[in-house]
Amino acid sequence: MDELFAPVGGGLSSSAAVEVATALCFLALGGLDIDMSRLALLCQKAEHEYAGAPVGIMDMTIVISGRAGHAMLLDCRDLAKQFVPLDANELRVVIVNSMVKHELSSGEYAKRRKQCEEGVAYFRKQNPAIRALRDVTMSMVEDAKGHLSDVVWRRCRHVVSENARTQEAARMLGRKEYEKVGELMVASHQSLRDDYEVSAPELDFLSSEAMKVKGVYGARMTGGGFGGCIVALAQPKAVEGVVEHVGKAYRDRFGKSPSVYVTTATSGAKIVE
Repeated sequence: MDELFAPVGGGLSSSAAVEVATALCFLALGGLDIDMSRLALLCQKAEHEYAGAPVGIMDMTIVISGRAGHAMLLDCRDLAKQFVPLDANELRVVIVNSMVKHELSSGEYAKRRKQCEEGVAYFRKQNPAIRALRDVTMSMVEDAKGHLSDVVWRRCRHVVSENARTQEAARMLGRKEYEKVGELMVASHQSLRDDYEVSAPELDFLSSEAMKVKGVYGARMTGGGFGGCIVALAQPKAVEGVVEHVGKAYRDRFGKSPSVYVTTATSGAKIVE
C-alpha cells in the first residue's frame, strides 16, 4: 500500500493500525508494558467513545498480534487465538480497492449491530443462556423465520452462517484445501451482499471479475462494506493476471482505476529500534 500505508476509507483497518501504533509509541516513550489483549480492548474503546464507531475487536487484535506466515482465527468472546499457516510460496492475498470510500461512522454499521441485538433478544427469550448470535445454531435461525422481521432474520442468518464458514475456512486452510477455502469466501461475499446488505455494486463486480482469473481460489469484500476493498486468495502465478484483468474490467465498467496491493501474512505492530 505504497509498501507502507493502507488507503484511508479502504476497509483495511487503517484506524486500528493508527490506534495501535500510537499506543505502542506512548508505551515505549513511557517505558511501560501492558498485556496486548488489554491494549486491543483499549483501542476498541477509543473507537466506541471517541470516533463513535461501535466496531468489534478483530482489527485491533490482528494489528497487535499478527504472526508472519499465518492467518489468525480469533474468538471474539475470550480473545483466544489460533494461528493457521499461510504459505507465501503457495498463496498471495490480492487486495483491490474500489476507490469508493466507506464510512463506519455513517450509521449503517451501528444499525446492523442493533438489528443483530434484536435477534439475540428474541433467541434469549427461548434460552436465557444465549448471549450473542454465536450461541445460536442455523436450525434455530430457520425455526425463527416468520417470527422475526425479514431484515432481522437475514441479519441473524448471515452472522450465524458466517461464524460457521470462518471456522470451516480455518480448518480447510490448515489442510491446504484452498479450493474449499475459496468456495467459502465466495459464499461469504454472497451472504454479505444479500443477507447483511453491506456490499456495493463496485465490490460485487470486483469479486466476480477476480474469480474469472485462473488461479484465483476465492474473492470477497472485506472491511465494513459500502465501499472499500475486496480481497482475493490466489496462486502467486495468478497475481499478474488479476491485476491486469480486474484493472481493465473495472476501468471499462466504472471509469476509474482500482488500486491493487499484493501481500502475504506478516507480523503485527512492533517497536523498531
